[in-house]
Amino acid sequence: MRTTKPITVTLGELHERVEARVRSGAYSSASEVVRAGLRALDREEEALDEMLRQKIREALDDPRPSIHADEVFERLERKHAALVKKEGNAN
Repeated sequence: MRTTKPITVTLGELHERVEARVRSGAYSSASEVVRAGLRALDREEEALDEMLRQKIREALDDPRPSIHADEVFERLERKHAALVKKEGNAN
């Protein structure tokens, strides 16, 4: 007895790419191609999640003192104003 429910997927322009993979013999069915694609997507998402976790760890472990948000925004506004002024003088 089947443990999964069949689904219908509209692939649009991707349909030919799925069929080409089946014709090449790399996969025995379109279902195999779709499952492989989902596994690849899972790996990609996990890699991105790990990268974000690493960046967060680095930020939390950073020994430099925190900067208050107001100061950060003030710096950004000054930098933006300087860039706008520079572009205005260039024209």
